[in-house]
Amino acid sequence: MGIFISYILLGLSLAAPIGPVNAAQIDRGVRNGFLHSWLVGLGAVLADIIYMLIVYLGVAHVINTPFVKSFLWLFGCFILLYTGIESLTSSHKLGMSNERKKEPLSQSFLSGFLMSIANPLTIIFWLGIYGAVLAKTAASYGTKDLFIFSSAIIIGLLLWDITMATVSSGFRKWLKARTLSYIGVLSGIVLIGFGIYFGIQGVQEILHFSFIHLFSFPYA
Repeated sequence: MGIFISYILLGLSLAAPIGPVNAAQIDRGVRNGFLHSWLVGLGAVLADIIYMLIVYLGVAHVINTPFVKSFLWLFGCFILLYTGIESLTSSHKLGMSNERKKEPLSQSFLSGFLMSIANPLTIIFWLGIYGAVLAKTAASYGTKDLFIFSSAIIIGLLLWDITMATVSSGFRKWLKARTLSYIGVLSGIVLIGFGIYFGIQGVQEILHFSFIHLFSFPYA
């Protein structure tokens, strides 16, 4: 039981560092409430599960090809810039609970999923963390235990999702409209910052790939 709890804590610690998904959850929580924020995190958890399966099935090398990584970086850049700009433009409406128009729940879920699935760092992250879990479990336990420990990690991710949704949606009840607006602006800036970073990484990946191919041709 102690080992199971330790893997739940591992899942919590993996989800805790501030990133684009957490920033988006805060933004959705203060704008639209618990359910929208929770669905953003749930979409990201689904992407994490997909990447865990990719690592488990041993096909992570496909995601790590230069072409796919470039596509993911640039696609992630688009998603984050769009979400960040949308957060900035709607931040002034955070205090107008009766006038604001909530986005569809499916859009919140899809937003979290795309942010996570289009992040090459996610597969690198899971390759290192989950790959180590696979190696350790395979050496000490069986397939059944691997499923149990993997489930514990997912439980940890889901617990953090609920925590973030609860905290961010609670901001609306205690903070003034102007403060909520500032939070929306800050979330938007963070998302745009991550988007720019993703874009730079995507361009560098393309240039690096092109440079290698340019000088790989044999000279006559």
